[in-house]
Amino acid sequence: MSAAASHPAGPSPMRRRVLFTPRRWFVCAAAATGPWMLASYMSAQEPGPPADTATRPAGPVTSILTPAEQETFLLEARIIRSRSAPGGITGSRRVTLTNGVLTHDAHVQSIEEARRTFQGARGVELNFRDSWRYNVAAYRLSVLLGLDMVPVTVQRHYDRGPAAFTWWVDDVLMDEGTRLKRKVRAPDTRTWNQQMYVVRVFDQLIYNVDRNVGNLLITSDWRVWMIDHTRAFRWHRTLRAVGDLKGCDRTLLARLEALDKATLERELSSWLDLPEMAGLLARRDAIVQFFRRAPADALFDLPRRTIVVEQHAAAVPVGPHGRAPFTAEAWRSAAAGSGRHRR
Repeated sequence: MSAAASHPAGPSPMRRRVLFTPRRWFVCAAAATGPWMLASYMSAQEPGPPADTATRPAGPVTSILTPAEQETFLLEARIIRSRSAPGGITGSRRVTLTNGVLTHDAHVQSIEEARRTFQGARGVELNFRDSWRYNVAAYRLSVLLGLDMVPVTVQRHYDRGPAAFTWWVDDVLMDEGTRLKRKVRAPDTRTWNQQMYVVRVFDQLIYNVDRNVGNLLITSDWRVWMIDHTRAFRWHRTLRAVGDLKGCDRTLLARLEALDKATLERELSSWLDLPEMAGLLARRDAIVQFFRRAPADALFDLPRRTIVVEQHAAAVPVGPHGRAPFTAEAWRSAAAGSGRHRR
């Protein structure tokens, strides 16, 4: 688990791994007694006057770059500064990158830890693994599923080995822990609840054993970003907490139904092994079956983010003194001329 950085937070060769039988993978003392997620952060909001309500309405998301351009930037931009990420316990870093035209931060996680047994707050886990690879896999999977709730993440060399570089989320209002502490209610309760239901579905799909209120970020448009998935993608073929499934976006459900082994192997085999992908597909089947049997009102259409790519970011010129204000066209020109990966 790397820190839930409060952003506020090319394929690699297959690696050798010691595999154990799936039935020995995980033992959790709380598994038989109740849902694994914190009920407070996952509970839906009821209409009514809150103690504190943020009034800024949701609207289009303004972004300097498209997701594909963010990937290119994360892969190729030069690192000019590095420091510890806030709240970190596994050495994750916040780095500043530049390509000479644009400067932006990234969250870097290089954790790669495996233990036969691990004693955590929720019990004992066998064949424990905490890996940066799962951050990349979570992002790539979210793209396959048509989700826009996981920040762009790529694999890149850092220090002495591979790492996950995640786009530092801009315009963060607070994380879910802060929202709960301050008793802030989302301005659009219905959309908020739908986002929380999607978070639940995604975490059940990837068997995320470490979702917490610090790694759900809320931007000023009241959209949720899921970060830090280094303790996910376990081998289990059953769902961790069926009771957490309350609703599902129709597009997400359709994408889940269409997901197949060949696609997973093509897109994720650089970061997941065969037992991890097999477990994911089995859990996918369970989720699809659950919602196909659920009442009709369990399905909804979650509004997608409308991303407006800025043509100018004149308020934040970067580079040498006197440089003209940044334009997306200038960045794309610089990116097109950059042919090699730079550390």
